Amino acid sequence: MVDIAALSALIEPEARALGFDLVRVKMTGGKSDPTLQVMAERPDTRQLTIDDCSDLSHRISDLLDRLEAEGRDPIPEAYRLEVSSPGIDRPLTRLKDFADWQGHEARIRLTAPQDGRKQLTGDLAGVEGSRIAVAMGQHGTVTIDFAEVADAKLMMTDRLIAATAPLSTEGADEFEDMSDDTLAEDTH
Repeated sequence: MVDIAALSALIEPEARALGFDLVRVKMTGGKSDPTLQVMAERPDTRQLTIDDCSDLSHRISDLLDRLEAEGRDPIPEAYRLEVSSPGIDRPLTRLKDFADWQGHEARIRLTAPQDGRKQLTGDLAGVEGSRIAVAMGQHGTVTIDFAEVADAKLMMTDRLIAATAPLSTEGADEFEDMSDDTLAEDTH
């Protein structure tokens, strides 16, 4: 089993060296397709460019290759490395994420049921200390401790889309829709 906390501690300095904040390190895919998923962002834009992802991927690969050569491989089995920006419907993994995205809708899965609920969906209404407030419409505002969060992510809404403009749309007009026939021809 991969120690995600130890892996995060190895990867975070690599992200920081490039000026990025580490958002999440996670192993996905199970035994059949193990993937080391690393999400990072620029603090000022909350996004990464493709070049940023490439730079971070190379740093992480070099680090893990060096550790493997020293006999200290933190991931003993073969795996795939995936480096990305968190995206619009991003995971909320740090307490500051809940404060930064206040006013936006989130889905929060809890470590244990609270008032009969294992999941909360509502607008993030603020953070005080380690407590997160979630406005759940007719159900009122629920406050939970950050330690009670098993998993959380922003929900795709028009409000969120409006608040998260892409870094650049340069080149977007060069893409054109292709029919299914054209796609089928291109894959042979």
